[in-house]
Amino acid sequence: MAGLVAGGGDSRLRALLRRPGDGLVEAGRQLTFYARAYGSVPRAVRRYRGETWTQLGALMFGSGNLAKIGGTAVIIAVTLVAAATEATQLLYKTLELVGLQEYTGFLAGFADIRIVLPIITSVTLVATVGAGFTAEIGARRISEEIDALEVMAVPPLPYLVSTRIVAGTVAAVPLFAISMIAMFTTSKIRTVTFEGLPPGTYDHYFSAFLLPGDIAIAFVQTVISVTVVMAIHTYYGYQATGGPAGVGQAVGRSVRLSLIVVLFLVLATSVLLYGNSDSIHLSR
Repeated sequence: MAGLVAGGGDSRLRALLRRPGDGLVEAGRQLTFYARAYGSVPRAVRRYRGETWTQLGALMFGSGNLAKIGGTAVIIAVTLVAAATEATQLLYKTLELVGLQEYTGFLAGFADIRIVLPIITSVTLVATVGAGFTAEIGARRISEEIDALEVMAVPPLPYLVSTRIVAGTVAAVPLFAISMIAMFTTSKIRTVTFEGLPPGTYDHYFSAFLLPGDIAIAFVQTVISVTVVMAIHTYYGYQATGGPAGVGQAVGRSVRLSLIVVLFLVLATSVLLYGNSDSIHLSR
């Protein structure tokens, strides 16, 4: 009995010691996949334009039940409206406690565009399109459709993965515009209509601190996040094993990693680009 216990302890210890090495192997496998996927983008654009347009349409307007409510664009707009409503109410009530509610427009034009917009837009895509891509490609993997593509001399990586990366990157442009309009409009309506702040006061501080450079940076943050998220979700779907249960696990892992990467990218780019910012001079 003691020998069995000792043997079980040794096996757990060996498994624990192997984890760092297994993690490095998995990281190398993912980076190799991403490099191949991004490298196949020109080929996907040239040879599989029809599939790229199909994925772009599905990403923007949805498919199945998602299309009945207007697709991803509507979901992102509704999510931004809800987030902007909650954030604006919190900001206004907090500033009202110290008699600075007039600065709500300043925070809406300064903080929302830098932090809230890139994160909410990317996270919404993770929860809708990204998870759907993982499930779709994973279902093709376990049903051997990907193997059938290889038999028919159709390279599955450019056809299934690179086309979706291109579609996600292109769709990020209108989705970002929709998100920005929904967020700014909701913030103003919530502050002016429901809280009674004079519209001229709100517009003054909002326009004074909303910089065109911040909009451009937020757009770049969103595009980079979406491009990386699409690659992550396609990887987990492409490597899915174990039947339907394995596909479900792949969806969960892809969503978890995507959320971590999105928050890290937004944090890293914000610190890098805004960490030494000299655009606020409230005392001048």
